[in-house]
Amino acid sequence: MAAQPAPPTLVVQITIDQLRPDYLDKWAHQFTGGLARLMKQGAFFTQAFHDHAATETAPGHATLWSGRTPAHTGVVLNEIGVADPQSPLLFGRGGGASPYRFRGSALFDWIRSRDQFSRALSVSRKDRGAILPLGRAKQQVLWYSLDGRFTTSRYYGDTLPTWVQRFNARDFTAKYLGTSWNLLLPVSEYPEPDSVGYEHEGKDVVFPHRLDADRRNGTYTFSDFPWMDDVTVDLALEGVTALDLGKGPSTDVLAVSLSTTDAVGHAFGPDSRELHDQVLRVDRALGRLIDSLYALRDSTRIVFALGSDHGVAPYPERFFSGTDPDRGRVDTRPVINAARSALAAHGVEGDALLLQSGILSLDRRRLAARGVNADSVVTALRAALLAIPGVMRVDRVSQLAANAARGDTYARRWLNAVPRDMQAVLTVTNKPNYYSFTTRYATHGTPHDYDAHIPVLFLGAGIKPGRYPQYVRSVDVAPTLAAIVGVEPIEPIDGRILRAVLMPDVLPPRR
Repeated sequence: MAAQPAPPTLVVQITIDQLRPDYLDKWAHQFTGGLARLMKQGAFFTQAFHDHAATETAPGHATLWSGRTPAHTGVVLNEIGVADPQSPLLFGRGGGASPYRFRGSALFDWIRSRDQFSRALSVSRKDRGAILPLGRAKQQVLWYSLDGRFTTSRYYGDTLPTWVQRFNARDFTAKYLGTSWNLLLPVSEYPEPDSVGYEHEGKDVVFPHRLDADRRNGTYTFSDFPWMDDVTVDLALEGVTALDLGKGPSTDVLAVSLSTTDAVGHAFGPDSRELHDQVLRVDRALGRLIDSLYALRDSTRIVFALGSDHGVAPYPERFFSGTDPDRGRVDTRPVINAARSALAAHGVEGDALLLQSGILSLDRRRLAARGVNADSVVTALRAALLAIPGVMRVDRVSQLAANAARGDTYARRWLNAVPRDMQAVLTVTNKPNYYSFTTRYATHGTPHDYDAHIPVLFLGAGIKPGRYPQYVRSVDVAPTLAAIVGVEPIEPIDGRILRAVLMPDVLPPRR
C-alpha cells in the first residue's frame, strides 16, 4: 500500500475582492504572474458560485473559508458583519471590529483541532477581509487603518506584534504620496474607453490618477490605488518569515485578502480601463506572493486556494439606454417611508422595519405590543414593493424553503442568506442590472449570477491540474482544502469535497 503523502505545512487562502471569472479568460494573454500560474498549473473551476443572496464582502469571506452559508455563519451583510464597538482598534482610523457575530468554525479551527501548535496570519486592506477568513480564531489578524499603518483590534490583543510595528515604522505609503497610477502596459493593449463621464462620480476619470501628496488625504485614499495590494503582499511575506509559518511540522494558514480590485471596480466599474489595469496588477502581486513563498518554503508542502467574495454588475448607465441619470435604478424609499409613517401612527418606532440589501426585517413583538397585525403589514408591503418599477420579485421568507425545494434558484440563495433567528419577513430581488436608487457607484449584492459567479482555483500539494467546467459552490472550497490537509470539519457544513480535483493519494474515503 502506497504511503500517504505528508500533509501541507502551509495552506494559503487567497481572496480577491470583486474578481469576476470572465476577467481571467478575457485578459489571460496578458497575465504573467500569479493568475497565469494558477490557471496554467492549477485547477480552475470556471462555474463556481456563491449559493447565497446578499453577495457582499463579509458573507463572501466567511462562506469561502468555513464551508457554510451565511444562514449558518450568521454573517449576512456588511452592515452587520464585523463592526464591534467593544473591540476598538489599537490605533488608526475606523471603528472597532471583531468576529463576534460569526457562528461556528472555519477551516483553521478544523486544522487547529488536530494540532494545537498550528498558527495563522490573516492580512487585508479591509477589517472584514482580514477577520472572517479565520472565523473566531484569535491569531494575528491585521488590516489597513487608513492612516498609513496596519492595525488590529483589542479582540486580538492589547499590543501590535513587534514585527508589525517594524513594518509600520518604514512608512510604506510615503514613497507613493503625490505619485500617479499609470497604465502598466502600452495604451494600445486596453480596448476600454478612458473617458466615461459616469465613472468615479464624474471626477478624475482619465489616466493617470494621482494620489494626493497631503499625508492625511493621501494615506486615506491610498487603499483605492493598486499599490495597496503590493503592500498587503509585503506584509504577508514579512509575517511568514517573522512567525516561521509553514516551516513544519504543523500545518499553518496564511490568509491574504487583496481588496483593491473591489475599490477600483466600485469607482470605475467592471468595464473600465482602470479595472482592466488593476487586474493585471493583481496578477503581478499574486505572482510575487507565490514565487516568494516557494523561495521561502518547500513548494511541495504548500497548497493555494483562490476565490472571490462576490462579482459585480455593470453601471446602469452602460446597460440602459437614454440620458435619464436615474435609469436602471429602483426606489423603494417611498414604500418604506410610508410603512414607517403608518407604524408610527400606531406608536411603533421606525426602526421596527428595516430594508437592508434586499432583506426586509420586521420586529413582530413590537408590532404586537401596539396591536398591529404583522401579517397584514407584510402582505401590504409585499404588494407595494412588487408594484415598484424594476422590482422582479418579493418573496416571503416563510415560503423560501418550499420554493427552493422546487428548484427555485433565487429562493434557495435567499434561504441560504437568512439565519432562522433573523427577523426577516420578505426578500426583495430587483430585475437584472437594476441598482438601488441611491447607489451611484458600480456595485453588487444581488442573487443574480453576475454577482454570485466567482473563480475558484487550487494549486499545489495534492491538486490535479486542469480546467473544470462543472457547477461547484463556494462552500466547497474549505472542505476540499481540509481533505488535502487530512482534517475533517468539526461541525456539519454545507459544502462537499471536490473529489475530482484531488490526486488519488490524498482522496479521503467516501462516507
